[in-house]
Amino acid sequence: MAESSNIIFEDRFTVETVDKDGKKFDRVSRITAPSHNLNMSLTLDLANELYPLEVGEMFTLAIARTLVPEELNTEEDEENEDGQGQSTKKIKRELWRSENMGLGEDYDYVMYGKIYKFDDSAQGDNQTTAYFSFGGLLMALRGSYRHLASVVVGENVYLLMRK
Repeated sequence: MAESSNIIFEDRFTVETVDKDGKKFDRVSRITAPSHNLNMSLTLDLANELYPLEVGEMFTLAIARTLVPEELNTEEDEENEDGQGQSTKKIKRELWRSENMGLGEDYDYVMYGKIYKFDDSAQGDNQTTAYFSFGGLLMALRGSYRHLASVVVGENVYLLMRK
Protein backbone atom coordinates (compact mmCIF):
# COMPACT_ATOMS: atom_id res chain seq x y z
CA MET A 1 0.00 0.00 0.00
CA ALA A 2 2.50 2.66 1.09
CA GLU A 3 6.25 2.90 1.00
CA SER A 4 6.41 4.18 4.56
CA SER A 5 4.65 3.16 7.76
CA ASN A 6 4.14 6.90 8.35
CA ILE A 7 1.36 6.65 5.77
CA ILE A 8 -1.65 5.13 7.50
CA PHE A 9 -4.08 5.28 4.56
CA GLU A 10 -3.72 5.69 0.80
CA ASP A 11 -6.04 5.13 -2.17
CA ARG A 12 -7.13 6.58 -5.53
CA PHE A 13 -10.48 8.37 -5.71
CA THR A 14 -12.70 9.76 -8.49
CA VAL A 15 -14.67 12.95 -7.79
CA GLU A 16 -18.38 12.10 -7.89
CA THR A 17 -19.91 15.43 -6.81
CA VAL A 18 -18.73 18.98 -6.10
CA ASP A 19 -20.91 21.12 -3.80
CA LYS A 20 -23.96 18.85 -4.28
CA ASP A 21 -25.82 20.62 -1.44
CA GLY A 22 -24.95 24.07 -2.77
CA LYS A 23 -21.95 26.28 -2.22
CA LYS A 24 -21.69 27.46 1.39
CA PHE A 25 -18.36 29.35 1.16
CA ASP A 26 -16.68 31.16 -1.74
CA ARG A 27 -13.28 29.54 -1.42
CA VAL A 28 -14.25 26.07 -0.16
CA SER A 29 -15.81 23.18 -2.06
CA ARG A 30 -17.15 19.95 -0.60
CA ILE A 31 -16.45 16.93 -2.77
CA THR A 32 -17.64 13.35 -2.54
CA ALA A 33 -15.61 10.57 -4.08
CA PRO A 34 -15.56 6.76 -4.05
CA SER A 35 -12.19 5.01 -3.87
CA HIS A 36 -10.85 2.66 -6.52
CA ASN A 37 -9.20 -0.11 -4.50
CA LEU A 38 -10.50 -0.22 -0.92
CA ASN A 39 -14.24 0.48 -1.45
CA MET A 40 -14.14 3.62 0.70
CA SER A 41 -16.27 6.76 0.36
CA LEU A 42 -14.88 10.23 0.97
CA THR A 43 -16.48 13.58 1.76
CA LEU A 44 -13.89 16.36 1.85
CA ASP A 45 -13.82 20.15 2.17
CA LEU A 46 -10.95 21.72 0.29
CA ALA A 47 -9.69 25.15 -0.71
CA ASN A 48 -10.95 25.23 -4.31
CA GLU A 49 -8.73 28.17 -5.30
CA LEU A 50 -5.61 26.27 -4.25
CA TYR A 51 -6.64 22.81 -5.43
CA PRO A 52 -9.66 22.82 -7.75
CA LEU A 53 -11.26 19.45 -8.52
CA GLU A 54 -14.06 18.74 -10.98
CA VAL A 55 -16.49 15.86 -11.34
CA GLY A 56 -14.75 12.88 -12.94
CA GLU A 57 -11.22 13.89 -11.94
CA MET A 58 -9.06 11.25 -10.25
CA PHE A 59 -6.67 11.87 -7.37
CA THR A 60 -4.62 10.01 -4.79
CA LEU A 61 -5.32 10.75 -1.13
CA ALA A 62 -2.96 9.70 1.64
CA ILE A 63 -3.06 10.21 5.39
CA ALA A 64 0.31 10.33 7.15
CA ARG A 65 1.43 10.70 10.75
CA THR A 66 4.42 12.82 9.74
CA LEU A 67 6.03 14.26 6.63
CA VAL A 68 9.43 12.94 7.69
CA PRO A 69 10.31 9.78 5.75
CA GLU A 70 10.62 6.80 8.09
CA GLU A 71 14.36 6.39 7.59
CA LEU A 72 14.89 10.01 8.80
CA ASN A 73 12.36 9.89 11.64
CA THR A 74 14.88 8.72 14.27
CA GLU A 75 18.64 8.68 14.42
CA GLU A 76 21.04 6.85 16.70
CA ASP A 77 23.74 8.69 18.67
CA GLU A 78 26.97 6.91 19.57
CA GLU A 79 27.15 8.34 23.08
CA ASN A 80 24.68 9.76 25.58
CA GLU A 81 25.32 12.71 27.97
CA ASP A 82 27.36 10.55 30.36
CA GLY A 83 29.79 9.53 27.62
CA GLN A 84 29.21 5.88 28.45
CA GLY A 85 28.74 4.76 24.84
CA GLN A 86 25.08 3.88 25.33
CA SER A 87 22.78 4.39 22.39
CA THR A 88 20.09 7.08 22.61
CA LYS A 89 17.42 8.14 20.12
CA LYS A 90 16.62 11.66 18.99
CA ILE A 91 13.36 12.47 17.24
CA LYS A 92 13.79 14.77 14.26
CA ARG A 93 11.55 17.84 14.07
CA GLU A 94 8.80 18.18 11.47
CA LEU A 95 9.85 19.49 8.08
CA TRP A 96 6.80 21.57 7.23
CA ARG A 97 8.72 24.88 7.35
CA SER A 98 11.98 23.71 5.82
CA GLU A 99 12.97 23.66 2.17
CA ASN A 100 12.78 19.85 2.18
CA MET A 101 9.10 18.95 2.58
CA GLY A 102 9.72 15.22 3.01
CA LEU A 103 6.65 13.26 1.90
CA GLY A 104 4.94 16.55 1.02
CA GLU A 105 7.24 16.97 -1.99
CA ASP A 106 5.47 14.08 -3.73
CA TYR A 107 2.01 15.68 -3.38
CA ASP A 108 0.25 18.80 -4.71
CA TYR A 109 -1.97 19.65 -1.72
CA VAL A 110 -1.13 19.10 1.96
CA MET A 111 -3.21 19.89 5.07
CA TYR A 112 -2.48 19.32 8.77
CA GLY A 113 -5.25 18.38 11.16
CA LYS A 114 -6.69 16.01 13.71
CA ILE A 115 -8.84 12.90 13.80
CA TYR A 116 -11.69 13.88 16.09
CA LYS A 117 -14.30 11.10 15.92
CA PHE A 118 -15.12 7.54 14.85
CA ASP A 119 -18.66 6.43 14.14
CA ASP A 120 -19.44 2.77 13.49
CA SER A 121 -23.15 3.02 14.32
CA ALA A 122 -24.38 3.44 10.72
CA GLN A 123 -25.85 0.62 8.67
CA GLY A 124 -23.64 -2.09 7.20
CA ASP A 125 -21.43 -4.66 8.83
CA ASN A 126 -17.82 -3.77 9.55
CA GLN A 127 -18.31 -0.20 8.31
CA THR A 128 -16.94 2.80 10.15
CA THR A 129 -16.51 6.51 9.49
CA ALA A 130 -13.45 8.46 10.60
CA TYR A 131 -13.91 12.23 10.92
CA PHE A 132 -11.02 14.67 10.48
CA SER A 133 -10.71 18.44 10.84
CA PHE A 134 -8.04 20.43 9.02
CA GLY A 135 -8.39 23.90 10.49
CA GLY A 136 -12.16 23.81 9.95
CA LEU A 137 -12.06 21.99 6.61
CA LEU A 138 -13.73 18.68 7.37
CA MET A 139 -13.28 15.18 6.01
CA ALA A 140 -15.29 12.00 6.52
CA LEU A 141 -13.77 8.73 5.33
CA ARG A 142 -16.14 5.75 5.38
CA GLY A 143 -15.48 2.09 4.73
CA SER A 144 -14.23 -1.13 6.26
CA TYR A 145 -12.77 -0.74 9.72
CA ARG A 146 -9.79 -2.84 8.53
CA HIS A 147 -8.61 0.02 6.29
CA LEU A 148 -8.94 2.52 9.14
CA ALA A 149 -7.38 0.34 11.86
CA SER A 150 -4.26 2.56 12.07
CA VAL A 151 -6.31 5.74 12.49
CA VAL A 152 -6.46 6.88 16.15
CA VAL A 153 -8.87 9.50 17.54
CA GLY A 154 -6.99 12.54 18.81
CA GLU A 155 -3.98 11.89 16.59
CA ASN A 156 -2.59 14.72 14.45
CA VAL A 157 -2.19 13.78 10.79
CA TYR A 158 -1.29 15.17 7.39
CA LEU A 159 -3.66 14.83 4.44
CA LEU A 160 -1.75 14.60 1.16
CA MET A 161 -3.32 14.78 -2.31
CA ARG A 162 -2.08 14.56 -5.90
CA LYS A 163 -3.76 14.17 -9.27
